[in-house]
Amino acid sequence: MLTLRQDDILLDCRADDWHDALEQAAASLHAAGLVASAYRDGLFAREAQSSTFLGSGIAIPHGTAESRVHVRATGIRVLQFPAGVEWHDGNRVHVLVSIAAQSDEHLDILRQLTHVLDDDSVAERLAAAESAEEVATLLSRSVVEARLDADTLCLGFPARDIRELALAGAARLRQLGCVDSDFVSALAEQPPVRLGQGLWLTSSHRGVEAPALALATPEAALREADETVTGVFSLAADGQAHRGLLERLLALLESGEGPSLRDADAATVLARLAGESASAHTRLARVLNAHGLHARPAKQLVQVAREQAVPVRVRLADGGGQTVSAASLTKVINLGARRGQQLSFSAEGEGAEAALSAVCQAVEDGLGEAVLPFDESREHIAPREDDTPPPEPLPADAPHPGIAASPGLAIAPAFVLTTPRFDYPEHADDPAAEVRRLETAIREGGEQLKALVREAKGGEVAQILSMHEEMLEDPELYQAAREGIQEGGSAEAGWWEAIDTAARSQAMLADPLLAERAADLRDVGRRVLGVLCNVKLPDPPDHPYILVTDDIGPSDVARLDTARVRGLLTARGGATAHSAILARALGIPAVVGAGARVMTLTNGTELILDGERGRITPSPTAERRSAAEQRLVERERREAEAWATRFAEARTRDGHRVEVAANLGNTAHAADAVERGAEGVGLLRTEFLFMAHAKLPDLETQIAEYREAIDALDGRPLVARTLDVGGDKPLPYWPVPQETNPFLGLRGIRLTLTRPDVLETQLRALLMAAAPAAGVDQAPAAGVNQKPKPLRIMLPMIKDVAEFRAAREIVDRLLAEIPAEERASDLQLGVMVEVPSCALLAPSLAAEVDFFSVGTNDLTQYTLAIDRDHPVLSAEADGLHPSVLKLIEMTVAAAHAQGKWVGVCGELASDATAVPVLVGLGVDELSVSARQIPLVKARLAEFDLADAQTQARLALAQATSEAVRDALEVR
Repeated sequence: MLTLRQDDILLDCRADDWHDALEQAAASLHAAGLVASAYRDGLFAREAQSSTFLGSGIAIPHGTAESRVHVRATGIRVLQFPAGVEWHDGNRVHVLVSIAAQSDEHLDILRQLTHVLDDDSVAERLAAAESAEEVATLLSRSVVEARLDADTLCLGFPARDIRELALAGAARLRQLGCVDSDFVSALAEQPPVRLGQGLWLTSSHRGVEAPALALATPEAALREADETVTGVFSLAADGQAHRGLLERLLALLESGEGPSLRDADAATVLARLAGESASAHTRLARVLNAHGLHARPAKQLVQVAREQAVPVRVRLADGGGQTVSAASLTKVINLGARRGQQLSFSAEGEGAEAALSAVCQAVEDGLGEAVLPFDESREHIAPREDDTPPPEPLPADAPHPGIAASPGLAIAPAFVLTTPRFDYPEHADDPAAEVRRLETAIREGGEQLKALVREAKGGEVAQILSMHEEMLEDPELYQAAREGIQEGGSAEAGWWEAIDTAARSQAMLADPLLAERAADLRDVGRRVLGVLCNVKLPDPPDHPYILVTDDIGPSDVARLDTARVRGLLTARGGATAHSAILARALGIPAVVGAGARVMTLTNGTELILDGERGRITPSPTAERRSAAEQRLVERERREAEAWATRFAEARTRDGHRVEVAANLGNTAHAADAVERGAEGVGLLRTEFLFMAHAKLPDLETQIAEYREAIDALDGRPLVARTLDVGGDKPLPYWPVPQETNPFLGLRGIRLTLTRPDVLETQLRALLMAAAPAAGVDQAPAAGVNQKPKPLRIMLPMIKDVAEFRAAREIVDRLLAEIPAEERASDLQLGVMVEVPSCALLAPSLAAEVDFFSVGTNDLTQYTLAIDRDHPVLSAEADGLHPSVLKLIEMTVAAAHAQGKWVGVCGELASDATAVPVLVGLGVDELSVSARQIPLVKARLAEFDLADAQTQARLALAQATSEAVRDALEVR
């Protein structure tokens, strides 16, 4: 167990911000020899998961489970910040209790600290403390409680009177080591005191080793002083430790429930003495979390409890502790529940059963963590954290969830590709030779990437691989590796240390999307490392297969033979990783982030992979496989029919017009989108142009890029979104200050308005690229009418009309400056509805904007407060949630009242279930990935407008996204 010593406390620390404070905490643990320097990354990673602020000015930074390998010895360091530090969650911290724990010992110190949180003055006193002794005293104040559990009960004892019952209880406490023979003698010398309701009490301070309470009840009916005996309590008293038990005993008597202990079993006795009423509803739930009820799952439990209609209380089922409010975080943490222990929940009144069902289900589901079933015959009640069992194999014919990353259905055997192992010496004697080896490997790696870019023939694959080329040519990366070699490292060690350090720095930006981008850097690093170590990946099978791997780099995806690879399944990763983006671009169904258990699959195991629902089914039965094959055949039939009619106007079955456009991440894809039936481009993500250059692209470069798309559209409209970077999509040449929550920070229009020169250049380029004569080498012949070039400019992340007006002012000025014949003649300026405030204020915006386009991905994320790439919650970020649909409805109503049109350019636009709902809400345009265009057009032709409106009303009437999908499925 962790203990706090005065030597562990550092007084009078100063920090500029929470980052600085956490750096000092990491340094203090390292200086004490408790951890390796790499443990610092674990501290930051833990804060990225959730704040370690505990309360009363105290934060308890500790590493993640993965960083435990860097712990050399268990210990703590306490840093006092008298002036306080603003923590990233908005709380003020005066003390950091920095923990290096090799197992679950940090839970002991956490539970100890919860005892001081009820005192509102603790934060002020910690800040003002002038000695390590004073800080230690404040933090170490703990409450010792008397023992009461099933072992201290002596039920059904064959006694002749109450004195024998008292001695039976004393003997039980002596057997447990709570008291010695002096205690037994003391109780033998005094008669029990009558409490009433058939209960007696005897107690002593003599011979007490540990405070405890025993209860002895008679085997047969027993009377004393003309009263039926229920039982005799024997109390081993010690200071105030037994006070809580006596208070609960008094409450039991005051409620008149003393007789309920007569002939009761141990569970009932403990429940009544814990404060549970005989009229309360109770239910048990076993803790399945590997590390017990620590802070993160405890927060989830508290949140669920607070949502219930009646108060819920909880206690450890196997102890005699008092029931506590399940809505109190400190009380729940202080239970100290370990994996395998059962919690007893209780509630009273109308709605009690529903409340208990909700909290118990939350516990069984893991409280936000992936959990494994508990087998009492195979594991101990309280395993150490480093005893976590390896992943259990996936059961046959059982769907397993992941993150839907690329749509499609695949049925094929698995090819499991494990991460290659690179064995190399850490040190080398000849730095010059090692530098030459590294330079040769970097050149070879660059040639490999160039070859892949040539094979990709443009598009997103080539774009991302080109970025890898630039990473490989980064002089700072090479210099860092060279420095490592000069210090005695081998070429391999120096290179990987440089790669790993750079990748960790990017991942430390506390943003999941940026963490995924760090995978690009490691992908580049492994390429060079493979050359240095002469490591090659195993050859895949000659037959069709589903690739199963822990994670996969973008260049690995680009190398996939789409003729054989039917699907992609990864244990890690998110839907916005470059590998997922490339899988979508190549049309490979993909499920990512499915967890470590998928790596237990063996080569040849047959899989059904559903990239739309985000799940896989290993070793399906013949019946399930047949049903999947039928779905696949039906899908292929529908795709063939949709492809044949892809150039027809998109209309519902009764002729209602809905435009279907393409979402593009690259101007080079415009021609392909037209070939697939696109009636325009509903979203051109212009940031890919900026990401592909080492510096801001100039006016001429941008004009040429935009003109390529406009010319390919041949008179069809282009909706170009202005630069949407910052936050989750940084540019290397446009540094943005590190933000605690980049998704709520400086991004989109907020960022570009800080550099109006950048925004103005982009707007000018778009206007000039859409000029009537743009792209024509010679003037048109007299009397020949050129096709119009409709340009729609869309502003991202608009929260209200003020931001729109600021951008509109620039556009108006450019229209006045640029001669009419040199700029777009058919122009509209609109906004992207991604922020709920934009939808709520749609009436004021609709009076000034020309159109709206709803980005359902971000709108859903911000409305539901769920990161759409969260490894646990992402499945709940459903755009069919009624709250999101209501915001879309509000936007459409406001726009149509002003004669403006509304599009939807998020993932919801290609969801077959959502398409009728969106049409029923009045959406005028659906913009989807180019591959989805024929299918969305075909889906529109399957229903009438009236039916769509009915489905929209039905969806709006539901309470949850699950209810929406269930209701629509029934139809």
